[in-house]
Amino acid sequence: MTVRRSDSMRSDLLPAIYVMIGASLWGIIGIFTRSLYAYDVSPLQMTFTRCLITLVAMFLVILSVDKKKLRIEPRDIWMFVGTGLFSIVFFNIMYFTTQQMVSLSTASVLLYTAPCFVVVMSAILFKEKMTKNKVLALVIAFIGCVFTTGLGFGDLNIGIAFGVLAGFGYSLYSIFGKYALEKYSLLTVLFYTFLVATLCLLPFTDVPYVLGACMNTDILLNVLGLGIVSTILPYFFYTTGLRGMEAGKASIIAFVEPMVATILSIIVGDEFGWMNVLGIALILVSVIMLNTRKDTAFR
Repeated sequence: MTVRRSDSMRSDLLPAIYVMIGASLWGIIGIFTRSLYAYDVSPLQMTFTRCLITLVAMFLVILSVDKKKLRIEPRDIWMFVGTGLFSIVFFNIMYFTTQQMVSLSTASVLLYTAPCFVVVMSAILFKEKMTKNKVLALVIAFIGCVFTTGLGFGDLNIGIAFGVLAGFGYSLYSIFGKYALEKYSLLTVLFYTFLVATLCLLPFTDVPYVLGACMNTDILLNVLGLGIVSTILPYFFYTTGLRGMEAGKASIIAFVEPMVATILSIIVGDEFGWMNVLGIALILVSVIMLNTRKDTAFR
């Protein structure tokens, strides 16, 4: 009995660990974007290059592993339009627009309204239980995110609306991804997600300029870091974790992303105070709460 319980806990914990690894890798994206901004690489160009690199990588992996994973039924294209266009492309455009209108910390907090959308939609679409533990963890994690990033209330303008839209778009990956993973492999989901995203961004991207910019070694290294470290690997880990757990829980655990981003900002010399410490602690508490065995549903 003890061995079985231990194995069960380990199998339950593993998806959460995958999600945390993925979110942590998303959290260090600032290392690469900060360097690319210095070279006047636009947000749209960054989004296109990270999607293109992921698309090519997934294609090569599938060719070497199993070409059959490239096959999907035409009637299922809507799933990948959801993950690629409505999530990745839409949320990136909304998020970058938000960053231009409000502070970066406010934009980060608004992006993490996403778990609120995921928890509600998952309860409706996937019949996931709206438990007391989950709702409390969501509230604690969001408060922790506010403390960690330092929400500036002077930023209350139309940028808030764009930020909430970014959060909604961000949430759609967990929803459409959950549908896709019920039928297709991880590699298939990632390939078609980034195929759709790349094709949608292509008409708005100056490809010759992007390729020319990558002749600069520093730009190339940061583009590869953005594509591999902060796109391919995190989406691989997050999507793997999403396969083994509720979409609502996965989205809440992903709150470790702003926590990691804040820790990174400390390392590079940004200001850090007791509210940041409290925020990080609250996010960790919410993650622990979601991985405890006891929980009760609302009646």
